[in-house]
Amino acid sequence: MTNTWTFNNEDELRSFAGQIAPLLQAGDVLLLDGDLGAGKTSFTKGLGLALGIHQPIKSPTFTIIHEYPTARIPLYHMDLYRLEGGGAEDLGLEEYFEGDGVSVVEWPDYLGASAPYDYVTLHFHKDDHDDNRRTITAEAEGERGHALLASISALAQ
Repeated sequence: MTNTWTFNNEDELRSFAGQIAPLLQAGDVLLLDGDLGAGKTSFTKGLGLALGIHQPIKSPTFTIIHEYPTARIPLYHMDLYRLEGGGAEDLGLEEYFEGDGVSVVEWPDYLGASAPYDYVTLHFHKDDHDDNRRTITAEAEGERGHALLASISALAQ
């Protein structure tokens, strides 16, 4: 199952993320794929706010992982951009993926052997003609991933 959504600005993107938040449960994994500036961190900010995180959410580029345990469900925000040369396998990311929170992973191509089996991938695309416009296409793997994507798809109907 693949789906596509288009957003005219950052507020719409964050609102969409906020609608997804109530659907999430422990162990859910969202893989966010897209170029720099495509909206991955903006999406995560909207998700975090809807989960009850009131502190600033920034991309964890230099720390790899930011943990937000005070949300309705813990949020683990990962940015693997600096792991282009490898090393994700040494971080124990499986503990997060199988833990009590939701994992949001930017630059999932660098997961290597640490990639989970059950997830939803959101591919972020910037519009070539409108700097504010974003398109997300989504696909899923695994039983829970497909169920979550079906629930997300129902939001847009």
